[in-house]
Amino acid sequence: MTPFFTRERFGRPQVLAGVLLVAFMAQCAWLVRRRVQQGQVQPNELFRIERGLQYWQNRNFQLVQEVHNLDGSEAHLTTISERPYDADHSPLWYLIASAPLMPWAQSLTPEIIGQLPWLAPLLYIVLGALLGASVWYVARRLYGNAGGYIALALYCFSPAIIRSSALWFAEPQTGAGWGTFGSVFTAIAVAHTLYAPREVVLWNWRRILLLGLSFALSVGSQFSLAILVPVALGLMLYVAPNRQAAAIVIWITACVIGLVILFAAYFFHPSALAEGIHQAAFFPISWRAFGMRQAYKELVANIQDASPALLFALPVALITYAGWPRTRYFGNTAPLLVALLLLTLRVGVPHYPGLAIQFAAIPFVFVFVAGICADLLETRRKSLVLTCVVSLLAANGVWNIWELLHAGHG
Repeated sequence: MTPFFTRERFGRPQVLAGVLLVAFMAQCAWLVRRRVQQGQVQPNELFRIERGLQYWQNRNFQLVQEVHNLDGSEAHLTTISERPYDADHSPLWYLIASAPLMPWAQSLTPEIIGQLPWLAPLLYIVLGALLGASVWYVARRLYGNAGGYIALALYCFSPAIIRSSALWFAEPQTGAGWGTFGSVFTAIAVAHTLYAPREVVLWNWRRILLLGLSFALSVGSQFSLAILVPVALGLMLYVAPNRQAAAIVIWITACVIGLVILFAAYFFHPSALAEGIHQAAFFPISWRAFGMRQAYKELVANIQDASPALLFALPVALITYAGWPRTRYFGNTAPLLVALLLLTLRVGVPHYPGLAIQFAAIPFVFVFVAGICADLLETRRKSLVLTCVVSLLAANGVWNIWELLHAGHG
């Protein structure tokens, strides 16, 4: 039997990636510490967690909510009985939010609310680290060690990623981001195995389960991300044009798995699932937004918020991709197309649902930029490119840490 702890699995690349992920979690922990010092708990956070706790405890969708502020007074929030179904999120989103409190909390008492600043972000930090590990793994498989390090460095020092993971004046989007990223690249990975012997394809049932889980996590966290489900099928058919029937069967199987997981989030109530799907906003596009200049300004601001380094790196990557045929291969094109699709949808959804779509696009942008940088590192001007890349990543990291140290003081 092959040992699990081998040099191939735990060598220098894995150690360096682990160091970056530890740095990411340390930054999240710093913001959580600031949350604790300020006692920062937002009303929408209270509503999200209380709703999830009531789902866990009562397992129905006609509940009366009683939420308290930090001083013990009753908060004025919309009750679940007034709005039992969320147009943007399935119950899975609320169940995940309240999961860290399940062992001892029946409801949000003032004592429990006092623990929320450090307790509520824990699971999202884990999801953020898992998404970062996935970004590194995919980029490394596509572009080698250099591409993996670049993508992960951009990710681990991304203000938007860190804030969402630590719930620092931000909604939790790491679950939706991980599900979306997994939906695309797990679909591609599964399709690649269709040319292998039948035994290998059958052994890959774990990836099929992971694809179904990714569908459930992305759609359950944000209904509008359901658009990635047919996109995943399109990528599978492109990767395996001679095995399209098998690809469709695997895709349908993954969809069924994802639907079963979502059904479980509705506690296996068929009527609740049907009504939730009926009221879901799967395509909340405002076509007028595409003609509004402000929508594009917000998009640029969101990209800068994701990573200031992208203001320089992304235009350079796009120009290189357009002008250098060598970079226009599937490994670069797939994340670019998915990122463009999500960012286009973001323009058409200028309000809340668009924030999750924007967040889901960020990892794909990081992977694309890393791929172009890895290609440039293979040219004769490798030294110049390496100097520019390292300088940009270092400056981005220093700036992010500087801003992090001053978070909450403004």
